[in-house]
Amino acid sequence: MAADWLGSLVSINCGPTLGVYQGEVSSVDQSSQTISLRQPFHNGVKCPVPEVTFSAIDIKDLKILDIRNDNSRTSSAASAKVTSAPVAVPKGDPRNVEKLNSPQHCSKSYGERHLDIPGQPKVFRRRHNSWSSSNRGVNQVTPKKNGIKNGQMKHRDDECFGDGVDDFLDTDFDFEGNLALFDKAAVFSEIDISERRNGARSRGTPQEQTPTRYRHDENILEAKPIVYRQITVPQPGAKEYCTDSGLVVPSITYELHKRLLSVAERHGLSLERRLEMTGVCASQMALTLLGGPNRFTPKNLHQHPTVALLCGPHVQGAQGISCGRHLANHEVEVILFLPNFVKMHDAVTCELTLFNKTGGKQVSSIKDLPDTPVDLIINCLDCHENTFLMDQPWYWAAADWANQNRAPVLSLDPPASGQGQAVEAKWSLSLCLPLPLAEGAGRVYLCDIGIPRQVFQEVAIKYHSPFGCKFVIPLHSA
Repeated sequence: MAADWLGSLVSINCGPTLGVYQGEVSSVDQSSQTISLRQPFHNGVKCPVPEVTFSAIDIKDLKILDIRNDNSRTSSAASAKVTSAPVAVPKGDPRNVEKLNSPQHCSKSYGERHLDIPGQPKVFRRRHNSWSSSNRGVNQVTPKKNGIKNGQMKHRDDECFGDGVDDFLDTDFDFEGNLALFDKAAVFSEIDISERRNGARSRGTPQEQTPTRYRHDENILEAKPIVYRQITVPQPGAKEYCTDSGLVVPSITYELHKRLLSVAERHGLSLERRLEMTGVCASQMALTLLGGPNRFTPKNLHQHPTVALLCGPHVQGAQGISCGRHLANHEVEVILFLPNFVKMHDAVTCELTLFNKTGGKQVSSIKDLPDTPVDLIINCLDCHENTFLMDQPWYWAAADWANQNRAPVLSLDPPASGQGQAVEAKWSLSLCLPLPLAEGAGRVYLCDIGIPRQVFQEVAIKYHSPFGCKFVIPLHSA
């Protein structure tokens, strides 16, 4: 009976000291209680000796990996023979005797490991949960495909797909049976429910409309119609603008604009407060035009922008100087051009005193302005009332320099179109409500200088703020 186990592949556990050995059974000696393995592997590494012999005393556990003999025994039959096999059994240890002679132990250990023994075909772990293993009898032999023999192609298929791949490939697909599993009525019913939820009719059949479903961020209350004309002036018919959201902003005449500022000053909005508000808003717009947060970073200390400020001896010039002071406080290199005048507006004198505390540069001659293009030119040369300044030589000299510098121009509080402008601007910033500007004013922006609504009402202007969350907004020709 011992010869029946010759050639079988076994795994012998000799404890933590000696380790685990695997190999092919070459001999079993019942009298000396020994078993020998040919071409052994010790803990997964091939042994340098061709054969190793074990005594029953050293064996802690023994597992049969593959049973090989000439009679092609089945796995169940092999399990039965293990019971009577004279394999090395440690004496005095009934647990090991029970393990080695238990059919359940053999069937559980069968096919548990993968051995790579030279000269022998590979043994792969069987998938006991596969379709082929559960539906094929133990004695059934897998039919071979035409042209595929017991060669490497067979083993490659087994390694990739497991056993039973040939049976699976030979089985025809049941199209009719799978088609019967498709429930068309249930699918179309689900489509109908989905269409009704979206408020659509299903396949031309009249269906009851379901209530509209709202998202969590949608307003469930009925919104009132939007009124885009929220500002009306007593003299309609002039040029109109609109905001990005579509609100209409009408232009006003300079006389109405002057009266509006006069009423605001009577209620406490003094010229100094308006100059400060205008300077802050204009500087914020200029900082955005210069590059915003991408330009003003600690890493760009060697790339400070340069702004040329052209101002006259009037209120518009004082607004420009206020803007230059805020720009200089934000590390902008400001060059202020202001001619020497015998008498200037008091607001200009006050703003100039503050500007000189910032470290900005002030020049009175065109020759002292940069010869190379600057980053931005802020034009405050024009005045709403004193048009005679346009006849002065310094005015035209400054205008010619601005037009030849090839730098973009921002006009601050430019006059109406009837007065004309010597410097062509890319942007223009108007205060509270725009004047009807000419085409040379460029893109028009509007600045909020803080005039209350009741002040607008006193000059017969129905006013609703178009600024929203901003203090400077762009306007478009309506």
